[in-house]
Amino acid sequence: MKRIALSCLLFMLTAVFITGCSTAKRIEALKPEPSDNAPVVYETSTSFINVPVTITLGDIETQLNKFLSGLIYEDKDINDDNIAMKVWKTAPIKFTETKGRLQTVVPIKVTANVKYGASALGISLYDTREVNLDAVVTFNSKVGLSNWKMTTVTSIESLEWKESPTVTVGGKKIAITYLINPAVKLFKSQIEQELDKAIHKATDFKPQVLEALQTISNPFMANEQYETWFKLNPVELYVTDAVLTNKQITMEMGLKCTMQTMVGQKPKSSFKKEDVVLKAVSKMPDKVNVNIAAVSTYASASGIITKNFKGQEFGSGKKKVTVQKVELWGKEGKIIIALDLTGSINGTIYLSGYPSYNPATKEIYFDQLDYVLNTKSVLLKTANWLAEGYILKKIEESCRYSIKDNLEEGRKNLMPYISNYSPMEGIFINGSINELEFDKVQVTNKAIIAFLKGTGKIDLKINGMK
Repeated sequence: MKRIALSCLLFMLTAVFITGCSTAKRIEALKPEPSDNAPVVYETSTSFINVPVTITLGDIETQLNKFLSGLIYEDKDINDDNIAMKVWKTAPIKFTETKGRLQTVVPIKVTANVKYGASALGISLYDTREVNLDAVVTFNSKVGLSNWKMTTVTSIESLEWKESPTVTVGGKKIAITYLINPAVKLFKSQIEQELDKAIHKATDFKPQVLEALQTISNPFMANEQYETWFKLNPVELYVTDAVLTNKQITMEMGLKCTMQTMVGQKPKSSFKKEDVVLKAVSKMPDKVNVNIAAVSTYASASGIITKNFKGQEFGSGKKKVTVQKVELWGKEGKIIIALDLTGSINGTIYLSGYPSYNPATKEIYFDQLDYVLNTKSVLLKTANWLAEGYILKKIEESCRYSIKDNLEEGRKNLMPYISNYSPMEGIFINGSINELEFDKVQVTNKAIIAFLKGTGKIDLKINGMK
């Protein structure tokens, strides 16, 4: 009896051991190695952002009054024309717009030392008197734009004295208009030039534009959960000539740039003011063309897909496996998907496929997904049930990850930058971006890049600069 019991026990242990071995087979498939370990290089499409710019005359007034104040003309030599004079600006300059031209009103005070009298028989009888006069000078200017600065060609339209220029001699007023008016002609060209120079200096938009570009080119987080960053890289700037109408100056600006969304650590800003090319053009399109490169590193995509497999079993009958970990990498234009399995079999199997995009679900998935040749051979020998098509199809359903939230979150994060956004005092940006559409997918040795495109509108208003 003891021998029989011992034999039964040995038989049962052997059966358990054999059964255990048969339900937990170890598979060994060859790992397809990545193509290489070179730096990530991928094609980047450029975007074009048209930015209509509006500048109020009030802002130009503010800037001009800073640069043109106090003494604006001085003539110290009294002997050349019997008059020495100083011209002062006495109140803020005011702008108006008339038929597309800039009209500038400048209140002035003239302090003149006038030498008057006669010379006869070699005897000079001259006297010198100081005269203080107030006047209002009106200028008319043609407006243009050159090298990001407003340019004007100015001429005096009128000069109105508050009282006629006279001196009092022996209790009588003697008109000296014959002396003052020629002197006015002398300072006329000088004050016109000073006004043009002051306007040119006061309306240098380049520093503000470059500073605004530097601000918006700083990478910002688009989605915290997926560690997604948005980055804009300015390449070239375009500008049309300025047009004066409705008490404001308008011009069209255009920004040629690249846009990227990147997954992982915060990317560095690559913006350099000195590298931005400024170009003058006659006209530009009226809408924004956006091309965004959505970069998914293999590490981040692997993590998301691993979550997709959580709690799922794949198999038939009692033969089942669970995916514990997913790892992705690129090889010869395809994506290799490594699945670490436990269950009826243990080990790693390898799939390959081409990344594609589903515009309806906004998902990256893998087309023509199949087992790597060596993996399929191993499965047919050790676990051919796992190589069956319907199991592969079930696995394929989880080998995908959505970028819908990333895109929507990215669009939402863009909105503050086009919703009355003020990168600096007095500058306001508004606009809209339409829904992004898929363009193409590119595989690199370090990441999967989905290229997306969209359209929209943006405008920039300068109002309240100090």
